[in-house]
Amino acid sequence: MVRSLGLQGQEIIERKKTVFLTPNEAKALTQVDWLDSIKQKTNSEKRPNTTYFPNTIPYNWNEDYMGPIVIPKNGATINLNAKNRPLYKKLIVDYEKNTFESGPSGYIINGEETNQYTFKQDYYWMMGDNRHKSEDSRFWGFVPADHIVGKPIFIWFSIENFTQGLRNWKIRWDRVFTTVSGKGQARSYFPHFVTVIVLWQIMTFIIRRKKQKRKDNSN
Repeated sequence: MVRSLGLQGQEIIERKKTVFLTPNEAKALTQVDWLDSIKQKTNSEKRPNTTYFPNTIPYNWNEDYMGPIVIPKNGATINLNAKNRPLYKKLIVDYEKNTFESGPSGYIINGEETNQYTFKQDYYWMMGDNRHKSEDSRFWGFVPADHIVGKPIFIWFSIENFTQGLRNWKIRWDRVFTTVSGKGQARSYFPHFVTVIVLWQIMTFIIRRKKQKRKDNSN
């Protein structure tokens, strides 16, 4: 029967599966009968790599363990040395348009020997909200202020399990139309938005009724 329909049956023999879960999702899976065990995997070993910022050996950072690191700001002065040179050279050369070379007893910036540098603008460390599936500052480093082209105002929609298929989506209503900036707990303006839409629809209906009534009277 299977062969006549052009179907193929295959036994699933995979014993292990790596998935990205929230703590609540991992807790829920502990109640599944057909799973033998659930083990949290966290990168704890530091191995030389060039994948993560500052993309050079001997920095052994990974997506879970980075730093400590100082984020530069406008007017801040740092002491340059062999250890922090890979962290800040790109900022000094590419973003702030200086020449940067090694000197006999330090560094030469714009033709002058110095062991310090004062930054000319603010920098930011960007982090994606999907921690293990985001390419962010952990990969490409600091973002200068003049590269930022917009400012978030509010979250208009928020879904849990976004990458797990439409059937598994769960709307997080407490985050819909929530303000991004501000002090204290974020406030959702979704009820206000719904109220405005309802009032607008009522006004539109009334205006249309009046126009139709005038039209009927004129006829």
